Amino acid sequence: MTTNDTVNKTTDAINDKQRKPPKNTAFDYRKYQPFAFAPKLTDRTWADKQLTKAPIWASVDLRDGNQALIDPMTIEQKLKFFKLLVDVGFKEIEIGFPSAAQVEYDFTRKLIEEGHVPDDVTLQVLVQAREHLIRRTFESLQGAKRAIVHVYNSTSKVQRDKVYQKSEQEIKDIALFGATMLKDLAKEYPDTEWIFEYSPESFSQTETDFAIDVCDAVCEIWQPEQGQQVILNLPGTVEASTPNVFADQVEYFCRHLKHREHVTISLHTHNDRGTAVAASELGLMAGADRIEGTLLGNGERTGNMDILVMAMNLYSQGVDPELDFSNISEIVQVVSECNQLPVHPRHPYVGELVFTAFSGSHQDAIKKSLDYNEQHLEQTQGIWDVAYLPIDPAHIGRGYQDVVRINSQSGKGGVAYILQREFGFNLPRWMQIDFSKVVQIEAEKQARELQIDEILSAFKCTYLHQERLRLLDYSVSNKGGDVHFVGQVDINGTVVDIQGTGNGPLSSFIDGIGTHFSKAIHVTNYSEHAISQNHLDDGNNSDENKTNADAVAYIQLSIDGQIYSGIGTCTSTVSAMLKGALSALTQITQ
Repeated sequence: MTTNDTVNKTTDAINDKQRKPPKNTAFDYRKYQPFAFAPKLTDRTWADKQLTKAPIWASVDLRDGNQALIDPMTIEQKLKFFKLLVDVGFKEIEIGFPSAAQVEYDFTRKLIEEGHVPDDVTLQVLVQAREHLIRRTFESLQGAKRAIVHVYNSTSKVQRDKVYQKSEQEIKDIALFGATMLKDLAKEYPDTEWIFEYSPESFSQTETDFAIDVCDAVCEIWQPEQGQQVILNLPGTVEASTPNVFADQVEYFCRHLKHREHVTISLHTHNDRGTAVAASELGLMAGADRIEGTLLGNGERTGNMDILVMAMNLYSQGVDPELDFSNISEIVQVVSECNQLPVHPRHPYVGELVFTAFSGSHQDAIKKSLDYNEQHLEQTQGIWDVAYLPIDPAHIGRGYQDVVRINSQSGKGGVAYILQREFGFNLPRWMQIDFSKVVQIEAEKQARELQIDEILSAFKCTYLHQERLRLLDYSVSNKGGDVHFVGQVDINGTVVDIQGTGNGPLSSFIDGIGTHFSKAIHVTNYSEHAISQNHLDDGNNSDENKTNADAVAYIQLSIDGQIYSGIGTCTSTVSAMLKGALSALTQITQ
């Protein structure tokens, strides 16, 4: 079967479905049609390309983002946001629509007159192709070192036919009028370096050949080949197709534009279909040079393309995004405060939960990956490759405390990770299994996520803070190849003498304690380690996460055929293992 046959069969199937009435007449899919403006592009090249460098970034937070807010930003908020954008590294910032409102005009003047614009930052303003608005726009920018005047008019078929009721030529004439006004007025302000930008608004819903025709005509007026800097911006004003189709539109446009080599091609996508980032990424592969968007995706309707996400996508592939998101929490705080909009906890890269794993298998994989990297530094060469974590949270100023969080769905790996990270306990696998059961019972009892202090409390109560069996004085001696234990144990407030013989301190102690309790006791697993200095008590730190123990011992005992686990800590390794055995014995009656 050929591709055409497949397409035809698919089309027929769609038509058949369209003949069927919907299950609910209020939800009638037959009211909609497939995207109608895809260009014929059978030899597309963008699909085989890879993004290897950052585009020119242009923030439209202060214009497109601001106009979408229920309560637009004050001048003070806009200034705070502007300074953030500068700090992040934006070199082109669309600050507003100064001809549309006095507050927008005043903000533009404030930036210029008070010297808030660094020499390497270019202001951008938007204006419709109307004479009085364009004149007002140039007035607002007087004194700017360099500025982008962004003029636009809608070119889509639906707007031509139903909103303006104008022909293609009449729509084209509007664009030419605006372009001419920009060229003429720029001469009246020779101290400013002017960059002209034109948008065929709703490019995404415009016949691509018509968009090319209009943009070529605009370029004939501006003459970029003679040195005038020109940006042609292709807006996905309404996201109307899949990202691959938008990429075809962009590649077709770039191929057929007469002045392509002399202009900068920019994209401005919206998120109506939820794929604005994908559309911009593919559009960049298709030949675009520049990307307009907002931080966190604020904007009209479903929002603008999220520059932070797209930039971090590049970062995750080893490409310098040329924007600094190392302090993501501060960025999110300023953006949220100025926009007065919350950030979704699942928002890519910045949401509260995006680096969090509750699933036990995920937690285990994360822990093992991190442990492997730490143990094989030379082999891994510092390259980030960790299961379930596309980037290192530390690179954007996020701590590891939120990577693993514990609820009833969590497993041994997550609990072990927290105990290792926060308290220095490196539980062996058999110990992880034992304690995970304790945590699961507690999480189910609470019916919620457990906090770190609750996990530690359960750990201490289960293994460390038991008073029924306490090690008192003891001595260990080696006589004739055998090791002899002599000591005392406090059993429920009664001091008991313990004596035993074995091949080491632990086995001799087990021999004596087994005799006392009349139980068959054998060591099935044992592990020990020093506690990291990061978790040692220096005597001046009251942090609960610290411990005054130098050593920790994990022990698993078979007691009359049943398995019990215990943990002991002490400055002495021998004392730690003996305490661990008593901790395991305590589990019998728990």
